[in-house]
Amino acid sequence: MKHHIVLSTVFAAAFALAGNASAHGDEHADSAVATKKEQTDWGIAGDARTARRTLTFTMSDNMRFTPDRIVVQEGETVRLVIRNQGKMLHEFVLGTRKTLDEHAALMVKFPTMEHDEPYMAHVAPGQTGQIVWTFNRAGDFDFACLIAGHYQAGMVGKVLVARRVARPAPPTASTSR
Repeated sequence: MKHHIVLSTVFAAAFALAGNASAHGDEHADSAVATKKEQTDWGIAGDARTARRTLTFTMSDNMRFTPDRIVVQEGETVRLVIRNQGKMLHEFVLGTRKTLDEHAALMVKFPTMEHDEPYMAHVAPGQTGQIVWTFNRAGDFDFACLIAGHYQAGMVGKVLVARRVARPAPPTASTSR
């Protein structure tokens, strides 16, 4: 009897999870759902209303991003528009080299793994995706397509977040007599 209850519970939990899941590459985010704001080493989800600059990337089946390097200022919120000019699904994922390596390894083991974070855009062939991101930490970061085989083929890029330099206070006028 206990075995039957445990199995029933396991199947019920699996069914509940499967009902909420979608395959990798399907629409991951409902636009009506608020973006999850969680601080990462490379920044935090941004508010589209505060983005003052848009950077456009293209992805192609030659496993490359154009451009493959960007420079932003610490504290800058940027709209990243990602166009898939290829014939296969690609994605754009921001992160550190370590987090991208770890995620890529998981994608090789579990190619249909579901994930939907504000620093990711899954873009079907011929479509455009978007990320709004606040780069609130200076440093060197990365972006990549983590679909199995794409990362390994070199579908990667770099983000340099330049430290914001405080402007010196304007000189004060002094009078000499």
